[in-house]
Amino acid sequence: MRPIHWKYIGLMLKKYVVNKYVLTLLVFAFIFVFVGEQSLIKGIKRGRQIRQTEQEIEAANQAIESARRQINSLQQIDSLEKFAREHYLMHKDNEDIYLVDEE
Repeated sequence: MRPIHWKYIGLMLKKYVVNKYVLTLLVFAFIFVFVGEQSLIKGIKRGRQIRQTEQEIEAANQAIESARRQINSLQQIDSLEKFAREHYLMHKDNEDIYLVDEE
């Protein structure tokens, strides 16, 4: 087995890593990934935020659709009376209300 010559490794690093093109590429890559408003990291964060906002919009749209279905069902007098009895405990004058707790 050959011994490691640290001088040779140092010369190779100096020759290839300290090259002006490599240094320029490394600086550009650093700026691209970490610095500025259009950096890669901020882009990833914005993408996550966009997906979260889209999920919130979808949930809001589903709630709106559910409310529309409920409004459409309450257009009929029987459904409206049933809703008032169930949610607001309304009753006629000659009726008694018994609450049953379902667990």
